[in-house]
Amino acid sequence: MKKIIFQFIALSLASTAVFAQANIAPAKPQTGTIAIVGGTIHVGNGKVIQNGTLVFTNGKITSVKEGNAAPQNVTVFNATGKQIYPGFIAPVNGMGLVEVESVRATRDVQETGSINPHVRSLIAYNTDSRIIATVRSNGTLLSQVTPEGGLVAGTSSIVQLDAWNWEDAAYKADNGIHFNWPTAQVRSGRRGGPALSEDLQKERYQKQLLELKSYFAQAKAYADVPKAETFNARFEAMKGLFNGTKKAFVNVNKQKDIIVAVQFFETFGITPVLVGAEDAIEITSFLKDHNVPVIMYESQSLPGNDDADVYLPYKNAKILHDAGILIAMSVDGYWQQRNLPFMAGTAAAYGLTKEEALAIITSNTAKILGIDKTTGTLEEGKDANIIISDGDALDSRTNNITTAFIQGRDINLDNVQKQLYKRYADKYGIKAE
Repeated sequence: MKKIIFQFIALSLASTAVFAQANIAPAKPQTGTIAIVGGTIHVGNGKVIQNGTLVFTNGKITSVKEGNAAPQNVTVFNATGKQIYPGFIAPVNGMGLVEVESVRATRDVQETGSINPHVRSLIAYNTDSRIIATVRSNGTLLSQVTPEGGLVAGTSSIVQLDAWNWEDAAYKADNGIHFNWPTAQVRSGRRGGPALSEDLQKERYQKQLLELKSYFAQAKAYADVPKAETFNARFEAMKGLFNGTKKAFVNVNKQKDIIVAVQFFETFGITPVLVGAEDAIEITSFLKDHNVPVIMYESQSLPGNDDADVYLPYKNAKILHDAGILIAMSVDGYWQQRNLPFMAGTAAAYGLTKEEALAIITSNTAKILGIDKTTGTLEEGKDANIIISDGDALDSRTNNITTAFIQGRDINLDNVQKQLYKRYADKYGIKAE
């Protein structure tokens, strides 16, 4: 028995060594005033300032203007020849909730049960995840930590990616509730036949719809009572949807399901945010008329229909943008969040301008998440969430983030991958830049 215990301890220590976070401490609060001069400032709202100066103090932007004349008695960052952007924002992802997807003990992204609006992803967020340091080194500074599973997955929060613990990380706590909308589509099995009989699939669909309708009716009644006699955590969490302090994020893809979902939420006075929405390009007029925003998944993917244009996922952003729909972009997965700027860059290669593509991972995302008053653009009065790149940050060939600030704090951009590169470059006599 003792031998088994010692073996377990040794295995645990070995695992800790393999998956340990890089030795990176969160940055200290900004002291004094900082001016970034000489760079090209991409404001995030379509405006570009050549050879500009950006000044911030106490974590807030105080000035953004043309010219490279910095105020006196400030710390100056010379950004001549560099590109300056708002920090990128990654919506709807489980980063910080999952470390190794194949290891169940490192997954804390889903609760048991079907209806869990009271489950708060924020308190499970792991600031020591080594994924975070890798993602922010490509320019993503804010993330929407999102639960998964069930009809009602739980409550998400916005976090900033340089913190000691989840309390420090919280940028906007409990901002939305996430739903996985049931589909009316009859799915086929691997050999062409239905995975379940058509009648069983239709029966399950109707049952899930009834479950949601019943739950919403009860939650709305609970919210309408000034002071409920009995506290109900699941209903209490839903109050924010009905009074407008929380948003409803709905994972849904098929055209018919999208229409049913939007109409369902509107009966309760809620305008949902669609997530995924693969068929959104087929019903742009409907979405525009109902003022429904869309968080689309990565552009570098294959179309859902076999007979669709293979490049359609690349073009979706352009189609939705031209239809007047507010769009943002997300990336499915955890490590994959580091590719967020390159997904936006692909959308730029297939129709959007570079500044429009930048908006779908900055200002548009901030609007959809309800944090646009504090971040998303480089404007006076907003948080100093800033990245500086040697080249075009939306291009994987030239993205080289040299400096990043979160709320004015000059954060460490080191990560495990960089450390391994330097380690083995030294071993084989390669000059590591």
